Parts: sequence; structure tokens; C-alpha cells
Amino acid sequence: MPFILIAVLIDMVSIGLIVPVLPPLVGLYTGSQADQAFWFGAISLAFGLANFFGAPVLGALSDRFGRRPVMLLGFAGLAISFFGSALAPSLAVLLVVRLVSGAMQANAAVAQAYVADISTPEEKAKRFGLLGAMFGLGFVLGPVMGGLLGDIDLHLPFWVAGGLAVANSLYGLFVLPESLPAERRQAFAWSRANPVASLRRLGALEGVGPLVATLALASLVQFTMHSTWVLYTQFKFGWGPKENGWSLFAVGLMATLVQGGLMRPLLKRWAAPRLAVLGLVSSACAYALWGAATEDWMMYAVIGFNVLGFTATAALQSIVSNAADARSQGQTLGAVASLQSLMAVIAPMIGASLLGLVSHLPLGDWRIGLPFFFCALAQALGAFLAWRHFRAQRRAVASAAA
Repeated sequence: MPFILIAVLIDMVSIGLIVPVLPPLVGLYTGSQADQAFWFGAISLAFGLANFFGAPVLGALSDRFGRRPVMLLGFAGLAISFFGSALAPSLAVLLVVRLVSGAMQANAAVAQAYVADISTPEEKAKRFGLLGAMFGLGFVLGPVMGGLLGDIDLHLPFWVAGGLAVANSLYGLFVLPESLPAERRQAFAWSRANPVASLRRLGALEGVGPLVATLALASLVQFTMHSTWVLYTQFKFGWGPKENGWSLFAVGLMATLVQGGLMRPLLKRWAAPRLAVLGLVSSACAYALWGAATEDWMMYAVIGFNVLGFTATAALQSIVSNAADARSQGQTLGAVASLQSLMAVIAPMIGASLLGLVSHLPLGDWRIGLPFFFCALAQALGAFLAWRHFRAQRRAVASAAA
């Protein structure tokens, strides 16, 4: 666990660095807020579309050749993305760079498969929580550094992030051990790497079924938030890279505290299915409150309120991972990553469209929260579907016992 946690931490710090500065960088090439929202959505869509097709392929490759070489490929993809973004002379070049890096980058899914390789079913929820804590810690350190560096020069965070990606490549090459022994590997087949087929197999896993829709909605909401947070706070409160860096620091800090410290006692109180539902409900409330915020301090208050919201993803991932056998963890979690990437394709289109509708409104207008109101409704629907699925499972178990 320490090896993979360090690799994920460095990975997420490098990604977090560019979060507060990528939308302003896009703004350098556009003439209006509406154009900025459109092109940022297009660039996010390019990354997500490439990742949708690339993630199941990389997941299946990790089942065949091991997790370590595929993670090294992902680190290289990130380095290309960051250095290419820093040097991009136009929006067209930036679009191509993000397309290439999206195809090569499936580190999150491979890291989850790595954890699944070395964990018992009982340990998975807690360890996925630790992995989520590293994602959160990366977003504690990365956005703040990116915001401060972006205040100096918008291109500087991309150079620093590229350097971290190179450092992670060296760490993976010389330090990170392999988690998948040769006897648990399986041959690569394009039929399993097909993103549509992989999603169909994911839905067919016993005990998962309708949870695929919940995972899709949760990912759609998450990526809609990611693609609109910076522009939303800019349009509503007039925030710049520094303010957005500190707000994302608060999000990452809460994720780290909850997933790294509170996950174990929460799992003792509630089983993973119940914790997943409670987390989804908490998140739905948080999105509604973010959208309705009229003062910038309210954004921080809602982050503190949404404690259970940071547990939902780890709980859902543990349920899906436990439903798959030991030989197909990479393929299964690659399918989850592919599903998330598909949502990452759709989310910028929705987020950019909703922001475009309200971009003309004055600072502080409550209607600018339209993207977050959409997120609240989608997350509430996901919570309902998960609750209904788990209730049906409990009834089936009780019926079988009777």
C-alpha cells in the first residue's frame, strides 16, 4: 500500500496543479466568457472521449502485462499533456495535446486494480478510502500550488506538473513493485477491451446491475462540477486562480480527512451499501447549496457540511470490485474508468451549455448556479436508484433464507 499511495499522491498533485489555471489559459485564446466556457468544454470533452476508448484497453493490458508498465505509460501521458499544454500556441494544439494524453492516461483505474490485487474483500472499502484520501491530499496540495504559481504566470503550473509526472515515472521505474503475479494474469483480447462490451460485462456482474446507472450519474455529476467549478466561481464571485486554488484545497482537505481517517469508523457503523446511499444523498444536498450560495464564504461552509459525500465513491468501488474475480480486476475497474470517461465526455457539454446560458448574468445572481442545480437532481436520482437496488438485494436474501 505505501508504494501505490505515494505514486497516486504525486500523480494527483501534478493533476491538481493545473485545475485552477486551465480555464484561464483557455481564456487567453477567447474573446468572451461564453467562448471561454465553450472551448473549455470542448477541450475537456476531447480528453474524456480519448479516455473512454483508452481506459478499457489499458485496463485489459494491465491484466495481461501487470499494473506497473501501464502506470508508467500513464505517467508519460501526463508529462506529454502538461508540457504540451505549456507550449501550445493555439486552442487547436491544446485540443490535440489533451486528446493524446487522454488516450494514454488510465492511472486511476490501474491504481484501483493494484489495490484490489493486494487486498482481501473485507479490506477493499477501507483501502479504496485510503486511495481516495491520496486523491484528496493531491487536491489539497495541487490546486493551492497551481493557484499561487498561476498568479505569477499561467504557464508555470504546467511546467511544474510536467516535472512531477517525470519524477513519478522515475519512481515507478525504479521503486514501485508489481502487484499482479504471473499466474493471475490473462491473455489480452480486443473483445474485452471494447468499451461498449466492457460496460455490458460490468452491468452483468452479480450484485452490480443497476449500480452501473448510479456510477454513471455520480461520475456525470463529479465531472460536471470539475468542468464548471472554476468558471462558476469566476462568473458568480469574481474569483481568480488564487481563490479557486484555496477553495479546491478545502475540498481536498475534507476528502483526505474523511477517506483517510473517518472511513474505518463509518464502515463499522454502516455497511458499504448504506454508506454509499447516505453519501449520495449528502452530495445531492451539497450541490444544491453550492448552486444557491450568494456569498463566497458559503462555498466553504458547504464543503464542511458534506462529510458523508466524500465516502460514496469508495463504498461503490468496493462493491463493484468485490463482485469481480481476482483475474479481471483491471478489466472491471477499467470498465468503471471507461464509464467515468464517457461521463467526462458528456459532462463538459452539459456544464458548458448551462454556463453559457447564465454567463451574461451579473455577479452574485443565484441563477448562475444552474450547473450545480442540475448536479443536485442527477445525484438525487443516483441515490434513489442505489437505495432501490440495495433494498431489492436485501429482500432477495431474506426470501432465499426463508
